[in-house]
Amino acid sequence: MDQSLPQLENLIIVNDSGTDENYGYYPYNRPIRNLLNYGLILLDKPPGHTSHEVVSYVKKILGLEKAGHSGTLDPGTTGLLPIGLEEGTKIVPVLLLGPKEYVALARIHNQIPVEKLTKIIKEFTGQIFQKPPQRSSVKRQTRIRTIYEMDLLDQYDRLILMRVLCESGTYIRKLIYDIGEILEAGASMIELRRTKVWDFNDESKFVRLHDLVDAFFLYTEKKEEEKLRKLILPIESALTHIPAVVIRDTAVDALCHGAQLALPGVVSIPKNLKKDDLVGIYTQKGEIVGLGISLLEFDDFFKQKKGMSFQIKRIVMKPNTYPKFWSSSDTVIPITDETSGNLIKEEEEEEEEEYDEGDVGN
Repeated sequence: MDQSLPQLENLIIVNDSGTDENYGYYPYNRPIRNLLNYGLILLDKPPGHTSHEVVSYVKKILGLEKAGHSGTLDPGTTGLLPIGLEEGTKIVPVLLLGPKEYVALARIHNQIPVEKLTKIIKEFTGQIFQKPPQRSSVKRQTRIRTIYEMDLLDQYDRLILMRVLCESGTYIRKLIYDIGEILEAGASMIELRRTKVWDFNDESKFVRLHDLVDAFFLYTEKKEEEKLRKLILPIESALTHIPAVVIRDTAVDALCHGAQLALPGVVSIPKNLKKDDLVGIYTQKGEIVGLGISLLEFDDFFKQKKGMSFQIKRIVMKPNTYPKFWSSSDTVIPITDETSGNLIKEEEEEEEEEYDEGDVGN
């Protein structure tokens, strides 16, 4: 394995088990065609295009049926737009759970001393109340968002350059407007760029559309895959902040066909696992199988020998990736809307809140 996944380090073994090297792939060793099914692109969104248009371009460039982004950016906003490919679209909503960083250029409508401006900016750090703007696609009701960090990077005349690290769903344009109100001078946003989503913040690794075109051409026409492989990350890299659980090869296909995860199928768990924790469920090679909720506390995995251990909320891996070790006579509990709907509903609502985030036009 070329590169390890941090979420799979320091797990506690519950049951000993080996893995069959004839099935599946280590995430960073996937063949390109498999990587295109379970990949993540850290796209550097250009101005003048909607997020949905950019996703459409990526699908066309790579010849894919499905792709999806995390956290919509307005047409005028640039920067990091994570895009999941094919089955990877099921994972990108998880990125909405993490913080985001922006660099914003704004104009103060009157001259303000830098000392006063710095003081007011600090007052906006922490929990704030926000009401979405009128042209937002979400219900206009006041909600609480957290500003983790906010710095004044530069000031020239009435122009200011700011860095904002905030909770997902924060309206930066509205934040700047509110700062202007407190200053009693007024303020408006001119430009906005997203520079970070969770731990993805290395702009040298952001992917431009024309680089993706060149890389895919080299892969398809000249059989050179090195450049394309550098531009597409395994989808598992989006899950580093979610606890990981490893399961047996023999349990993988049963889960992909609708079974819940019982204790005998678990190989290792994180040492601080709590009941009701959201976890990523992985093969022994590090491939994401799906997401689930823990039904047990850490100590229960050593006290009990049977019973359900995790409630499956979303399956990512395609069925028949691993061999079938179960029969139709086995008890298979379907993953219905009742079991998966809550997680999916929360993700869709959060994505809706992100819409028009950073809209310069309002």
